[in-house]
Amino acid sequence: MRCGTAYFELDADTVEPAPTGPGTVVAADAQLLTETGECPGEVQVFAQGGYLSWLEVCSWGDDGEVNLAAARRWLQPPS
Repeated sequence: MRCGTAYFELDADTVEPAPTGPGTVVAADAQLLTETGECPGEVQVFAQGGYLSWLEVCSWGDDGEVNLAAARRWLQPPS
């Protein structure tokens, strides 16, 4: 598995934290589905201490097929 990570920089003095507790949690995750129905990876969004902290785009393989541009194209709304 290979993952690319983007970290968020938030002003915690401007907004209140979400009621997630003090630790790190997966705030959202979604599988990526290609046009042919294959699932090459997933996207996960993490919250730490109630604030969005980072996003990971993960590929199940080592071929480098999954990146942020592909993830935007392959993200599907929940069914």
